[in-house]
Amino acid sequence: MWKLNFWHYCKNIIKPSVLIKREQEATNARTKDEHLSRELLCYMSQISTLSKAKRQTDSNGKIGMSAVALSEVFAKTAADAGAVGFVLSQLTKGPGPILWIQDRLSRQETGRPHLPGLGAGRSFLLLEVARPADVLIAAEEGLRCKALITVVAEIWGDSPVLNFTATKRLVLRAEVSGVPCWLIRHGGTDDLSAARDRWRITSLPSAPNPDDTKAPGDPRWRLELFRSRDKPPGIWVARYDRAADRVDLSAPVPNRALAETSSAAGQRAVR
Repeated sequence: MWKLNFWHYCKNIIKPSVLIKREQEATNARTKDEHLSRELLCYMSQISTLSKAKRQTDSNGKIGMSAVALSEVFAKTAADAGAVGFVLSQLTKGPGPILWIQDRLSRQETGRPHLPGLGAGRSFLLLEVARPADVLIAAEEGLRCKALITVVAEIWGDSPVLNFTATKRLVLRAEVSGVPCWLIRHGGTDDLSAARDRWRITSLPSAPNPDDTKAPGDPRWRLELFRSRDKPPGIWVARYDRAADRVDLSAPVPNRALAETSSAAGQRAVR
């Protein structure tokens, strides 16, 4: 009887050190996530209070509103910065800030956004977290705040937490608050998603610089809208006009040799 009681005590009371360590790590992770959510909610409420008067005085009525709730952007390669550049060209200006969230791998592999070079008239809140799950939590909480103009989330790779349910939650939050969300996928695959628009972006050589032929001009990208809920898919060549802060689209040329021949013939006709 004494042996049975001792075995029951060892089995149910004295836990191995490995299990205790795992429980402590899980508890610390949950505490960190809860602390992050509380801090973000508190900060969002402060922003909402400060921006309420500015939003009421705006005349266009479009701040924080977009027909697209969630847009998903894929780069051709993980190191291609065209996806980030395209998203930056689509951000609107207004009194509210833009919440930009990065996970650890995105920050290490692609770097942080260069805030001084993002243009005047935009204010950013840069949030750096460790895991893709933290990015989704912060993005969902940020979409609750109607004082934000946009929420941008960067996630590296194909994380198991980034599934159809996670994207559906972001869509529902964005539709309720009217705050659009951009999800940048570095090195990810275009699996099942609830995103309203899904893009593939490829960087192209920049446009000629009118002041210096050796300097880069306006950025150019190849845009492919391969899935959309309310627009037909298509492929375009885009040029971002920095001076006008707009994106000019043109149809891609399928045969470059034919295009060069036509261009040369047109120049001869002009002469």
